[in-house]
Amino acid sequence: MSEPCLVIEGEYAFCRTESINFSVRQDSKSEPGSLRYLGWEDSVALDFTEEKDVNGIAWERFSAKKQADEIKELWPDTDYLTEQF
Repeated sequence: MSEPCLVIEGEYAFCRTESINFSVRQDSKSEPGSLRYLGWEDSVALDFTEEKDVNGIAWERFSAKKQADEIKELWPDTDYLTEQF
């Protein structure tokens, strides 16, 4: 795994490689140790979509740009660049 390309101290860490993107987020609305969702990046996704599997786990589909836009919305002072997408 590579070093995180973005860290929001105590809240969020995001790593991106050529084959995977992985993020961990602390969410005060979720139970400690719980899994909020899993997801995959899809370059043609127009928006975030969500489906639940048979175990009730939410799976999201999103583009890199949509993820970058969400990061900027949640943490507007971050230096994470949306223009790279």
